[in-house]
Amino acid sequence: MLLALTFFLQAFSQALAGSGGSHWTYEGPHGQEHWPDSYPDCGRQAQSPIDIQTGSVQYDPSLLPVEPEGYRDPSGSTFTLTNNGHTVQLSLPQSLRLHGLPSKYSAVQLHLHWGGKGHPKGSEHQVDGRAFPAELHVVHFNSDKYANVSEAKDKPDGLAVLGVFLEVGSAENPAYNHILDHLEDIQYTEQETPVAAFDVRGLLPAHLGHYFRYNGSLTTPPCHQSVLWTVFHQPARLSAAQLEKLHKSVYATEEETSPAVLLLDNFRAPQPLNQRTVLASFPAGPSGYSAGEIAAIIFGVLLGCLSIFLAGWIVAKRIREKRMQEQKGVVFTASSRRAIAD
Repeated sequence: MLLALTFFLQAFSQALAGSGGSHWTYEGPHGQEHWPDSYPDCGRQAQSPIDIQTGSVQYDPSLLPVEPEGYRDPSGSTFTLTNNGHTVQLSLPQSLRLHGLPSKYSAVQLHLHWGGKGHPKGSEHQVDGRAFPAELHVVHFNSDKYANVSEAKDKPDGLAVLGVFLEVGSAENPAYNHILDHLEDIQYTEQETPVAAFDVRGLLPAHLGHYFRYNGSLTTPPCHQSVLWTVFHQPARLSAAQLEKLHKSVYATEEETSPAVLLLDNFRAPQPLNQRTVLASFPAGPSGYSAGEIAAIIFGVLLGCLSIFLAGWIVAKRIREKRMQEQKGVVFTASSRRAIAD
């Protein structure tokens, strides 16, 4: 009996290793604090995400704008949307490519990270300690050097990921409905559904020239340190109703599991930067403001102070003039009375 149990455990462990490792979650006994126990890379020194401190980033004018190819018209393709128990993931064809990076990178998939209803945090990266409600990651592999993502995923120059902060705006973002409107078809883990090809460029911010760049890792196990990160400065916006779909539509459990557990708070905490350098393609300043924005703020403050000074000077002048007139009136009255008395 004992021998049979030992054999079963060994077979189970081998099966887990063959499928990519042990079970992991974001919280609890298999949560992110314990990832390094089963996935050693998760405890290394160049992990992601990070809190981007804009006062410490280095402006690099040689960083080129990111140029997506094929994003607007991925014709002839059908995407697959999957609930893998950790996130919702959309497959992408390799015909979607990135230019403006050290190598040519081809798309693999995109996925989302988000928080919970009423929670302001949900993004993985932060800027000066500020987290956003959600974050989009678009994953690519180095197709100049490697045949596919399986070959590239653990290489130091193997992957490039675009990070897009998502915040709540006043209007609906139609591009995200291509994903959000299909969530009801993948409510439970291991479910998938086909999605007609759409303009993937619409998921990204309008301006792709301002971004932060650093070397890091996958933000989930096995946490390979193989990612060249591009985190855009400008967020994309969703309506509150669109964000709510993420909060209430998908589960981290299989359909037959009871009770069902909503898929929420699927973000990793910021990791130490250690000796890494974060570059910026624009002159970034504290709190994420560019140099031009900081100059405008300073000019506005100085102009406001000048206006207050001028207003105070005018009021003081009028008060002095009024007092002088009152004093002249008193002198005139006193002189008139002396003249009458004489």
